[in-house]
Amino acid sequence: MAEIIAFCGLDCAQCPALIAKKNNDRELRKKTAQEWSKMFSHDFKPDDINCDGCIVIKGQHIEYCAMCEIRKCGIDKKIKNCAYCDEYICEKLNKWFENVPNAKNILDEIRQTIKK
Repeated sequence: MAEIIAFCGLDCAQCPALIAKKNNDRELRKKTAQEWSKMFSHDFKPDDINCDGCIVIKGQHIEYCAMCEIRKCGIDKKIKNCAYCDEYICEKLNKWFENVPNAKNILDEIRQTIKK
């Protein structure tokens, strides 16, 4: 599957919630729910593990992505992802990058290809 870069720099194409939905994979949903419940101290159910991808405005999203402030900001600004934002790098992204430094690398690479 081709890359689907979310507003925050994650590749949605690698997300098990999107893969599980696309392939209707019940076992992947169950495994991911167990892993994410431990990882995020939140009770995920297999039915929670369904997503159409962050950049899809209308569709199904996991709970966190549906309420994500970075995603909401990107939608409001009508940008492809945060690399295209005039305010790149903002405070929200800086906090995110502390936990997910690879997302910054991805957005930085995209930003370098944008003609200003």
